[in-house]
Amino acid sequence: MNQTERKSHWENIYQTKDLKDVSWYQPTPKTSLEFLKEFNIPTSAKIIDVGGGDSFLVDHLLDLGYNNISVVDISASALERAQLRLGEKAQKVKWIVADISTFQPAEKYDFWHDRAAFHFLTKEEEISDYIETVQNNIKENGILIIGTFSENGPKKCSGLTIKQYSKSSLTNRFAQYFEKINCKYVDHPTPFDTIQNFVFCSFRRL
Repeated sequence: MNQTERKSHWENIYQTKDLKDVSWYQPTPKTSLEFLKEFNIPTSAKIIDVGGGDSFLVDHLLDLGYNNISVVDISASALERAQLRLGEKAQKVKWIVADISTFQPAEKYDFWHDRAAFHFLTKEEEISDYIETVQNNIKENGILIIGTFSENGPKKCSGLTIKQYSKSSLTNRFAQYFEKINCKYVDHPTPFDTIQNFVFCSFRRL
């Protein structure tokens, strides 16, 4: 699937499915918020949510007083849905339409969050490019949070093949530029009464 086909795929998903009809629906992103608290991220920190779509993390960040938030997603429809939900609050957020495989940020971040975007990159070139982009655009000692399907999780999502990771394989992918802080497995209950197993790892930029 090329970039044009990938974008069309995700635009169709967000144009035809309601928020509660997608497996990643999560009113309270508990694990992501726990990482934020664990590292005592100040409200002035530059935060980016990669593949954020119309997830609720941005809502919680705004409620907590964070004032320098960027959300990037391949689907303009997804970001528009989030903006409609947030109303006037949406003006406080930078919304970026981009494919993460070629995304080139315009600034450096203190906290890079990616829940379930990285695992859609299955080609080695795309994976390497993404890691290079991350290391170039996180400040020294900045925090990286990556969440993917684990080896006990699904092999596909929304009809697309994903790349599964274990604690060790996810750590090894980023080891050149990042120090692993912690990894854990998390069960995500979907709206369809199924369980998806994720692996989340936190890293510090060397």
